[in-house]
Amino acid sequence: MGHSPMDPAFDELRPWNEGRLIGAKRALKQQQVWAIRFWLDQHRRLRDRALFDFAIDSKLRGCDVVRVRIGDVVSGGRVRDRAVVVQQKTKRPVQFELMDTARKTMRAWLERRGGTLNNFVFPSRNDYMVHMSTRQYARLVHEWVVGIGLPTQDYGTHSLRRTKASIIYKATGNLRAVQILLGHAKIDSTVRYLGVDVEDALELAERTEV
Repeated sequence: MGHSPMDPAFDELRPWNEGRLIGAKRALKQQQVWAIRFWLDQHRRLRDRALFDFAIDSKLRGCDVVRVRIGDVVSGGRVRDRAVVVQQKTKRPVQFELMDTARKTMRAWLERRGGTLNNFVFPSRNDYMVHMSTRQYARLVHEWVVGIGLPTQDYGTHSLRRTKASIIYKATGNLRAVQILLGHAKIDSTVRYLGVDVEDALELAERTEV
């Protein structure tokens, strides 16, 4: 039933989130991306390596990553350089690139996985006709993060969505490009998503001499 503000114990109550890290999860750094790839290769986790590479390049939300179908990324028997997926949250299409590294691991996984163009790329462990759950995806990301010794409370599935977008922004300062790549309707959402602040703006300005 809870405490009344008049109770003696009320002053001793602590907020539920005291001491917990809440809010946006951190993006991975490039060396951490390669550390996870090395760890997955070392443990011969082909599906997970394909899932990781796809998540990094696609910059999709977890709910969209697990629902991607083979026909979304394969055409004419080859993994596409570019693909388009309609986002579950916004119902808006977003286009993304698949780099050579991701195409190779996706091709190796799909050759082993088999299936038709209408099947899910990353199926459930129990039923290959059903896609992997977002909960299972989150558990896998947790394993990868633990595997390379990162603090698990700082990272999650959204870290993979943020990673390449953050690297692109830091390299170019082009918010509009990142907005398009993330499929955000408003650039304000991209600003909040990347955590752009005055320090970022000043750093970009200091790199530009007129």
